[in-house]
Amino acid sequence: MASVAYKTTEEPTSSGVSRLPELIALAREPSSERRRELLRELTDHFFGHPPQSDVETSLYSDVFARLLADMETSVRAELAHRFSTNLNAPRPLMCWFAEKEIEVAEPVLRASPVMTDDDLLAIVRNEGQGHLRAVSQRTVISEAVADVIVARSDDETLGTLLANDGAVLSRHASEAAVERAKANPALQSAAVDRKLLPPDLLNEMYFVVGSELRRRIVARNASLDPELLENALSVGVARVATEDGVWPKDYFESLSQVKATKSGDRLLPAEIARILRSGNRTAFCIALAEIADVDIFTVSRIVEQGEVDGLAVLCRAADLDGPLFLTIALSIVGGSSEGMGKARSYSLHYAELTRDAALRTLRFWRLRRGTP
Repeated sequence: MASVAYKTTEEPTSSGVSRLPELIALAREPSSERRRELLRELTDHFFGHPPQSDVETSLYSDVFARLLADMETSVRAELAHRFSTNLNAPRPLMCWFAEKEIEVAEPVLRASPVMTDDDLLAIVRNEGQGHLRAVSQRTVISEAVADVIVARSDDETLGTLLANDGAVLSRHASEAAVERAKANPALQSAAVDRKLLPPDLLNEMYFVVGSELRRRIVARNASLDPELLENALSVGVARVATEDGVWPKDYFESLSQVKATKSGDRLLPAEIARILRSGNRTAFCIALAEIADVDIFTVSRIVEQGEVDGLAVLCRAADLDGPLFLTIALSIVGGSSEGMGKARSYSLHYAELTRDAALRTLRFWRLRRGTP
């Protein structure tokens, strides 16, 4: 396919006089080869003599569009790339490029500084996923544009947008993105690593992501500014909806066992170990929920799914020592060779987990019962 060879630098004419009127007249030339030469000459002229008025800008746009109308995609793409970062690029021409095939539109949509929010909104509302992904890579993306992208995006586009910290998402769009990420592992890393994701939504991801991402969430909680933490918790209380279901069938019987074991106002570590050894999982969940001050449904979920990271948060928040945590963890995951082989990594993770980080994470879990 033919292309237009451009000069790398442009010099003004020796007279310093703009040849724009002459080039506009020549643009009516019917010869394909001559039109290609005119396109090259007009481009060089533009970079040597940037438009000085809105009238000149409009003229440039009209003539470029006329010359490009019958050109191959490669020629359009080459010119779009050259104009994509130019501060003086004619806005109508950039919008013209943006509506074309993705090879032409992409560099302009990703970088053009002259396109407005209204221009971008017209694109993300009407074009396909390739165009949406290109806009999702802009250095700065307004809330209005980002919200439309979230609403219309496929998973690849949403992942691109979430990974862009220059994109501003509204609360509504952030909630929608998190709901999609919960159901799609391919989006979870981008969601968890998003610096601007509200902390309460970040913590909603905890129970659906893998071990490495859970640890990143806890680390983010540990570094969260106290004021931001309180604000996030207040927002989360208004949003959270409990979907816990019914009490375990043996709940009240198991509660009686816990009460009978407890010698004082608070369960002691030795009493926790005794309940664990009894083999009554419901009683153990009740006991761990009590000392960690969190609801039994959250604890039951962690125990039933063998989530060692979640157990570590509960045990560290309850200030249990390392050996007791390891005993609990191995009991929950079973005494298999795999579990025994991971005992050292469990212990190391527990030693690295601070109580402050665990307590902050637990405050988000307590949103399930509306009391952070």
